[in-house]
Order: sequence, then structure tokens, then C-alpha cells
Amino acid sequence: MSSSATPRPASPFRFDDGAAYEQMMGRWSGMVALPFLDWLALPEALSWLDDGCGDGSFTEVLLGRQRPSSVIAVDPAPAQLAFARRRIAVESVRFLDGDAQALPLPDASVDVAVMALVLFFLSNPALGVQELVRVVRPGGMVAAYHWDLAGGGLPLQPILNAVVAEGLGSQAPPSAWVSSREASEALWRQAGLLCVKSCQFEVRRKFDCFEDYWRTTHGSPRLRDLFASLPPAAVERLIERVREETGAVSGQPLVLKARANAVRGCKG
Repeated sequence: MSSSATPRPASPFRFDDGAAYEQMMGRWSGMVALPFLDWLALPEALSWLDDGCGDGSFTEVLLGRQRPSSVIAVDPAPAQLAFARRRIAVESVRFLDGDAQALPLPDASVDVAVMALVLFFLSNPALGVQELVRVVRPGGMVAAYHWDLAGGGLPLQPILNAVVAEGLGSQAPPSAWVSSREASEALWRQAGLLCVKSCQFEVRRKFDCFEDYWRTTHGSPRLRDLFASLPPAAVERLIERVREETGAVSGQPLVLKARANAVRGCKG
């Protein structure tokens, strides 16, 4: 195994409840996964790395869509890995505790390496991409998708907008800049990848009602802690702001959309 990667401090954006994360973000990620895999247009029976697998939402779609020969799924959050292991119990999938910036894998060990909603959380995304390149075999593919943060594509954007409007502040991921198509393509080329391309996907999710959407915030430790620190009246103001921005009608289904940018390239 290469010793070129140095472990980095853990990201403050840790998710401590796999089931809550699934409601907040896992279902959204799974919706992006299908068009993303179609766009990659790769054959079945390849070996894959799901880097930053979280609760296993992408891994699950990958298994059904690509029928991989094997999947190594890596994540630094114990709660996420525990949920993913319960969700996916098949011999071809191995879950590992690990850092995306220092992967616990040998060089040239997989055919495809993918990051789903991970890159902008890394303190050093260039190092994360270098690690993907390191573990992929020559001729293999390195790809990722991430929310279009600059374009307001985050599923929780209406809630974050309300938080900012109330003067409560909003902490962006450490490398939010990398989520644009231009920045992602530049990073892939800097890593020496060939035939680099990017694409954008828009997905829509239906909630039973506004309250169903609001409950998804429980999957974010930062939002959960913020709301717990506020007096009830302040939380109600936030709720009303979000309700107005989303156009929600009491007791009616709510359909919201999100946008993700994707990038891919091949290892020479």
C-alpha cells in the first residue's frame, strides 16, 4: 500500500445517525445515482470503490444497476457504516473504516473509484482525488457527483436560506468551491486524468407534506443542534420562512428539486 497519503484531521461535518441521514440525504443521493451510472456507461462485473459510502445509498443502487464483481465501501463515520452494513449484507461488498484522503487500499486495486456527495467535505480535495487515482488500475475510471452548491442545488437550500435570513449564519462545507463543474474538471485534469467530462443532473423528490420535509433536518447534527439551542418562537419563524419559500400548502404533498454536478475521467 502506498504511504504517500498523510491522514488529515476529521471533518467537522460528521453524521452520527445513519437512519436520519437516509431520510435527509441518502434518498436524494440514490436518486442521482441512477442517471449518474447511466452517464458513466460502464460494463457490468467491474470492481468498484465507493469512497465516502455513508449509509450505503449509492452502494445499494450500484449493486442493482451495475452488478459489480466486488465493491469496497469506505467511510470514516461508525454510525454510517453500521447502518450500511445492516442495509447491505452481501459477500461482494466489504465496508471499511477509512479516510478518503488516506484510503486503506493498495495501489491499482479497483476498476472504478467513485465519490458520491463527498468531495466538498474534504479539507484537501486534490489529495482525495489523488487517492482515487492511486487505487484505480490503469485504464480505469475516477468519477464523482456533488451538489451544485454555488447554484443553490442543495436539497436543504430553503432551510439554509431561512437560517441565514434569520441572522443565524450557515457554515459551508470546507471545500464548497470544488462543487462547480469547472472546478471539478480542473481538479480531475490536475490529477492527470484523461478524457475529463462533466454533467449536471436535476432530481425531484416528493414529500408527503411540509412536515415530512422539515423532519429531514434531523439528519444534520449541525441543524439539529442549532434548532435545539433556539427558543420555540425562533424555530417557528424559521419554519414559516421555509414554508413560504417552498410554496408548501398545509396538508398537501410537497415536491422539491435538487441539482448535482458530476465529473469523470480515465486513468492513463
